Amino acid sequence: MDIANIKSIETAIIIGASSGIAKAIVKALKQQLCHTDNLKQIITISQSTAYCAIEHNIEHDAKNQLNHLHITSDYSQQSIATICQSLCDIKGHITKVFICNGRLHTIHRDNKASQSPPIAPEKRLEDISPESMQAIFNSNAIVPLLWLQNLVNLVKGKQQCVISILSARVGSISDNHLGGWYSYRASKSALNMLIKTSAIEYARRAKNCKLIAFHPGTTDTELSKPFQANVPEGKLFSAEFVAKQLLSIHQQLTFDSEAEFLDWQGKTITW
Repeated sequence: MDIANIKSIETAIIIGASSGIAKAIVKALKQQLCHTDNLKQIITISQSTAYCAIEHNIEHDAKNQLNHLHITSDYSQQSIATICQSLCDIKGHITKVFICNGRLHTIHRDNKASQSPPIAPEKRLEDISPESMQAIFNSNAIVPLLWLQNLVNLVKGKQQCVISILSARVGSISDNHLGGWYSYRASKSALNMLIKTSAIEYARRAKNCKLIAFHPGTTDTELSKPFQANVPEGKLFSAEFVAKQLLSIHQQLTFDSEAEFLDWQGKTITW
């Protein structure tokens, strides 16, 4: 990361930027520049060092005058804290944060990953593995919380800022009628509680921020591929559609310091 290239201008931060939905959000934000000139900088953060070279040209976008920078993180507490500290120059200029970290099953991208114990949604109690559960909780709940922990001082100010965290309807305790998927359900429920609790503290320390837990619906990404055969017709969404829906929801939000759990239609989901 070249810190010198970070500018004190209106900025969106996309965390977990290698995911399908995150990539679509970046694309949608760039397209949105045709309709607004408020956003001038995008910062993407992911574990991948190749993300910027393969997925996007992160150099200066001459057409839209958009500054785009990519940062690599291993999502450890130290890494997250260091990154947020390095972004102190844009304090008060952050308009949007998207936290897209999440895990449902093992995705084999290299030999190292394939040597790890496989992770898959549990269908019955006998399928539960403490190691898998810990990995799921780390990705789905702990890592997003670490970002919220370190962002609070970075985003506070006069500038309104929406922090969107990818959740899932299966994390709703009151909406659980099918059972199964123990680790994923529980980790998303934990995430929702962490978002709601964080919003209470943000209301004291960063009143300009609005936190939302966002259910994107079943989206055509690597995370959902093993389960797409059972998705009803018309209910498998493209990442591009989900990204545009989320940005549209942002325009309808009320900045009341209350966390909201919303689906892709902008409808409230019970916690």
